[in-house]
Amino acid sequence: MTEFSSRILAWYENHARVLPWRLPVLRQTGGLSDPYTIWVSEIMLQQTRVETVIPYFERWLAQFPTVQALAEAPEQVVLAAWEGLGYYSRARNLHKAARMVVSEFGGQVPREIDQLRRLPGIGRYTAAAIASIAFGQDVATLDGNLKRVFARVFDVSESADSSSGEKILWELAESHVPPGRAGDYNQALMDLGATVCLPKNPPCLLCPLGELCRSRNAPENRPVFKPKAAVPHKFKMAAVIVQDESALLALRPAQGLLGGLWEFPSAEVSA
Repeated sequence: MTEFSSRILAWYENHARVLPWRLPVLRQTGGLSDPYTIWVSEIMLQQTRVETVIPYFERWLAQFPTVQALAEAPEQVVLAAWEGLGYYSRARNLHKAARMVVSEFGGQVPREIDQLRRLPGIGRYTAAAIASIAFGQDVATLDGNLKRVFARVFDVSESADSSSGEKILWELAESHVPPGRAGDYNQALMDLGATVCLPKNPPCLLCPLGELCRSRNAPENRPVFKPKAAVPHKFKMAAVIVQDESALLALRPAQGLLGGLWEFPSAEVSA
């Protein structure tokens, strides 16, 4: 075990966030979390804050407590349960993947990374998170929070969103995985990035990696990112057509923004 991983694990023992998809008692005794639970939480947490996810996660598990229950639900019911969380392709992919788990894996979430990555909506990061947290495999993960931690501690000057920069960061994450503790290691880094190694004004004095961090005197200089492209703005006009107590709604195309959701009939107009 490296000093980096030793420090982060010691910090995690006292500072782990209490989250509904974690089982602290089991974690402390070497137990593992339910793979379906971890899978759902990781999909919901993509581009969404933890405090927003928690109530959705709890309602989701109450409505779809198992992979089988999710697979059997109609798509519109699944989308309704996701309503308000945004990025609806996540819900669609989760639903498709649940059906695939039932049809191809006997209702059991696969434990191998290559099998996990075959499921819609699961990429390298999510597959590694499930494999390490739910199945105890010694694999690293790398999300936005972890990129920030590694870029700062090891002063990575390559752009974090470039292929070369990502390669460096993945190699760093993998080089410090402690055998038998990858799940805790990955979650510890997630928590450190979310609570201490913040994008702006990080409280570096609270960081367990302080003396190891090569960017501690100028943390906001890392990570480096490519300049963002300008966000396009589009304008639409909607028609609200009402008769008695009914309103006319149109179903959006399955693909694209808000795909498969209902809306008032609308058309794009010039600004």
